[in-house]
Amino acid sequence: MNISVTKAAKEWGVSRTTIYQKVNDGELSRTADKKIDVSEMLRVFGEPISKKRTERSVDTVQSTPLNSQSVQYNTGIEHLLALEKLKNEHLSQQVSDQKKLIENYQQQIGQLNKTLDKANASIQDFAQVRLLEFKQAEMSYEPPLEQEQEKKDDSIVATAKKKKRWFF
Repeated sequence: MNISVTKAAKEWGVSRTTIYQKVNDGELSRTADKKIDVSEMLRVFGEPISKKRTERSVDTVQSTPLNSQSVQYNTGIEHLLALEKLKNEHLSQQVSDQKKLIENYQQQIGQLNKTLDKANASIQDFAQVRLLEFKQAEMSYEPPLEQEQEKKDDSIVATAKKKKRWFF
């Protein structure tokens, strides 16, 4: 069970400043909604003042010392049991939260794997297309014939001779 800082300060008879100092020092923790778990208050400050007053009034009603001691012992045991129950609830909640996180991470991993598979398939398709294009270009390439090359060489030489005549 979570309570506000103000309520915790009233029940335990400490100032809010003291509670905030304990939180800042790391001795006391708060939940995400800025409230404090009762088990944390019990751990750090012990029993609240309101319960201590009740115990004192029970002690004064008892007349024999033996009954007083047994009541104190039983009350102490009951408080320890309540504290352990609160701790157990807190730990159960933490386990539940961690399970939810694990499920979320597993879903994210599944989505990333699907995305990766799609990307790999696209890369393979692209590589196959490029390979086919390369093979087709290689097959359609024909080296120039020697005669055509010689004609080109002759025309280049003739052009050069014409230019020489024009200059001289």
